[in-house]
Amino acid sequence: MEGHVMDGTFNENDLSRVVAADKAHVWHHLIQHKPFEENDPRIIVEGKGMRVWDQNGKEFLDAVSGGVWTVNVGYGREDICKAVYNQMMKLCYFAQSAGSIPGALFAEKLIEKMPGMSRVYYNNSGSEANEKAFKMVRQIAHKKYGGKKTKILYRDRDYHGSTLAAMSAGGQDERNAQYGPFAPDFVRVPHCMEYRKHELGLEHLSGREFGIAAANAIEEVILREGPETVGALCLEPVTAGGGVIEAPEGYWERVQEICTQYDILLHIDEVVCGVGRTGTWFGYQHYGIKPDFVTMAKGVASGYAAIAVLVTTEEVFDMFKDDASDPMSYFRDISTFGGCTAGPAAALENMRIIEDEGLLDNCTAMGERMMSNLQALKEKHSVIGDVRGKGLFIGVELVSDRETKEPVNEKLAQQVVADCGAQGVLIGVTNRSIPGKNNTLCFSPALIVTAEDIDAITDAVDKALTKVFG
Repeated sequence: MEGHVMDGTFNENDLSRVVAADKAHVWHHLIQHKPFEENDPRIIVEGKGMRVWDQNGKEFLDAVSGGVWTVNVGYGREDICKAVYNQMMKLCYFAQSAGSIPGALFAEKLIEKMPGMSRVYYNNSGSEANEKAFKMVRQIAHKKYGGKKTKILYRDRDYHGSTLAAMSAGGQDERNAQYGPFAPDFVRVPHCMEYRKHELGLEHLSGREFGIAAANAIEEVILREGPETVGALCLEPVTAGGGVIEAPEGYWERVQEICTQYDILLHIDEVVCGVGRTGTWFGYQHYGIKPDFVTMAKGVASGYAAIAVLVTTEEVFDMFKDDASDPMSYFRDISTFGGCTAGPAAALENMRIIEDEGLLDNCTAMGERMMSNLQALKEKHSVIGDVRGKGLFIGVELVSDRETKEPVNEKLAQQVVADCGAQGVLIGVTNRSIPGKNNTLCFSPALIVTAEDIDAITDAVDKALTKVFG
């Protein structure tokens, strides 16, 4: 609006109807609604840069990029909004059986950032992108392996989406509870979390030796199931909602060897880490691995438009055009909203901003500052058991005993989040993920975050930990 000042001041009368309509009709995500019978839900009204305002005019410093690790370039980016508007006026949609100008240009730009990858398949959500990869794996099993290599391995604590097939590959038991039965031929492999290596019987190992052993545990599952039955391995580069877990040194190198040895396709789920979150364009690029599938969503357009992408190698693509005379040989799939042009138009501008403003470098520098600040808090607060992460994707695990690593009661972790919110800082916590272990505070500020913002976030955490735990 012309001349509008983003200062968090709003007319309460204007919003009372909105709050009433929300309470009466909106079913919010991942939250219990019983308290809303007596209290109002939070409604985020505006955002600018690193900050958002709610219906009461309260200002928050957003350390979770829209709550779920999405708004990588911050709020209020006029250039993205204009790009989306201009494209939608020209052409808002056409099914992806045909192409579009922004779809072609963003695919070209994206592949420039992903050496070894070559083909882009557009979707509308991370869950759907992962499902497309699963479908490709299953079709390849029928086309190339006589229908045998249908099994898809997934990792304990990893998350790949909320549809039934994606949940079948879900390593978070509280997210999955009560939603079965699930699709067959999805098989779990152990997590790679060094802080809880005692759960794997590997407490005698550390560093690279542990990383290799954790990867070898995947091989054990493959041999148990039969390599001839396993088609793909699906992993997050950094486990997100399962506790913000970076694999130890040696892990990824061994994973690549195992996939090559047993002719298993490697699917990397970059829905959270993709497009800058860890300080590189994609999280897997830290580790020198060569995936066959890469999926991405949240940060692709920073939430300015809905877009998700599945990227494959040319070798995978070629498997679906091997016999043009066979009407069943190609990938017989469509995503309706994969044909929306707003997504790639926003994604092009989003990527330009990250490049022009040097946000990958800022992510690395500010991530190091945040890690340093949080490590200092660990020295001060015995309730902090572990600080871990990559770039601006960081977790702080809270424990009641550092020796036994007994998790704090999740209600106490939630109190830390609530107190930070009362201070005007939004942070996250693992939510309905691992039974008895929803005890990790989560941080993922936008890539534009400043040193002053980082210090404000960690200062709020310091005060909240003192208030909740003393």
